Amino acid sequence: MKASLKNYRQAPRKVRLITTLVQGKSAVQAQAILSHLIKRGALPIKKLLDSAIANAGVPADTLIVKSARVDKGVVMKRWMPRAMGRAFPIHKHTSKVVIELATKETNLTTNVSAK
Repeated sequence: MKASLKNYRQAPRKVRLITTLVQGKSAVQAQAILSHLIKRGALPIKKLLDSAIANAGVPADTLIVKSARVDKGVVMKRWMPRAMGRAFPIHKHTSKVVIELATKETNLTTNVSAK
């Protein structure tokens, strides 16, 4: 039960701030956090979470956010003209986001068996 977002045009460092807030929370609680968060990346992450919930095919109140991983994506390289014929590089970073959900019962049994 996972969903992924590729080539999201925001730096991974900024998106990780959002995903760390929802990791380990219940799916309903994570949706509430994301809907009230004032960050640019909150809406795409909320849409991704909604997609993961729809992919699960079970009620949202029985799911938790097992992991929310943000990896570095493609870096678009551009150039900014400067004085005296010089050019400075501009790097436009992208992110790959993967949200994985688990049911509450499954997560509890894996924690008990790990001990």
